[in-house]
Amino acid sequence: MVSVEHHYPKQGRVILHIDMNAFYCSVHEAVEPDLYKGKPLAVAGSVELRKGIVVTSSYAARKLGIKTGMQVRQALKICPDLILIKPDFDLYRNFSRRFMQIVYGYSPMVESMSIDECFVDITGSKQFGTPLDIANSIQSRIMQELKLPCSIGVAPNKLLAKMGSDMKKPNGITVLRLRDVPTVFWDKPCQYLYGIGKKTAEKLTRLGILTLGQLAIADEALLSKHFGVMGAHLKRSANGIDPSVVNPEQEQSKSIGHTTTLPRDYTDRIEIHRVLLNLADQVARRLRKQELMTSTIQITIRDPEMRTITRSLTLPTPTEHMDDIYRTSCQLYDHQWEDGNPVRLLGITLQNLIAKEESYVQLDLFDYEKQPRRENLNRVMDGLRDKFGEGVILTAGMMSDDPSSLIRNHKVRGTSLQMDHLRNNPLHKDTGE
Repeated sequence: MVSVEHHYPKQGRVILHIDMNAFYCSVHEAVEPDLYKGKPLAVAGSVELRKGIVVTSSYAARKLGIKTGMQVRQALKICPDLILIKPDFDLYRNFSRRFMQIVYGYSPMVESMSIDECFVDITGSKQFGTPLDIANSIQSRIMQELKLPCSIGVAPNKLLAKMGSDMKKPNGITVLRLRDVPTVFWDKPCQYLYGIGKKTAEKLTRLGILTLGQLAIADEALLSKHFGVMGAHLKRSANGIDPSVVNPEQEQSKSIGHTTTLPRDYTDRIEIHRVLLNLADQVARRLRKQELMTSTIQITIRDPEMRTITRSLTLPTPTEHMDDIYRTSCQLYDHQWEDGNPVRLLGITLQNLIAKEESYVQLDLFDYEKQPRRENLNRVMDGLRDKFGEGVILTAGMMSDDPSSLIRNHKVRGTSLQMDHLRNNPLHKDTGE
């Protein structure tokens, strides 16, 4: 008989990605099954005016052609019997807490990605059985206790776990191993890979890289030339390699971030870069105040239909400088968001923080002489702001009416976009960020 130990790697991790299926609609079906179970539903705003946007739809509605982002008026033409429901975020948060609580029963290593999805590292959870046993148990309990479907990916890293959870919906479980990558993914177009958007895929196509298999063996120098530090990351991802770790909420809350909801839909890249400049300036200032450095820059983008993406990049060396944070944030945005697509919220979060005195920054020949000058400039500017206020120093690029600039006058409170509704959980410690 094969032991449970045999199902876990001697070196490496076992990661689950748990994705609640059609979460908002599924919650309404669970709460009022007599009214909604199995019927075409759509959660949308401005229901009375029929001018809202479909935030999400049930699987019954999706089969009829109802899609996220569709205007309610258009959706009703496709399906006159479509049941429209106003969002109830208190209800969704309540179910999110309950779903997360079930997951925490199997491992404390849980990283919430949004209200309806999370990663969990179960490498140390052998007492609950094999990885597949655990995935089946979590899925069954969520269905039995909450009446909600979920899909789960089981893999050695976060990237493959996320890809796996997307492969069988609703209520599926997919196991992906590194050895599966060539047969499962390499014949797919580049945009099939999580993290590669339309714009990046088009750029790869212009380079003659059409499939993930071609990306997996592409010349890294070529990729770096056209994508900068993202080039090596793209190639690693096409090979199924992802070194990022699951950051539990206790650690994840030790981040520094600002987000800002924009007063209107922004589509112009120059305007968006200006907002990112303001955000980068503020998070860098807070970073230095706490005498910390960051290794990972994450951006958050939300469109008018409430679709949200987060993308992050780990730098070769830690930094405390606004220009490093700004440049990386713009690069992430430019690679992941298509020009002209509207943006309603932007955020920058600094992760993997370490004390400055503990950091060892390897400086190359060109940075060696620049580093002291940059630190002196930061020191002078921070001192002026401490004495005269945040608005005493502005670069030309910061001068705008976007709400992120109001942070300096304390009119807009920055947040780290953590899962605030989970903070009351005794397993989570609020760091007062």
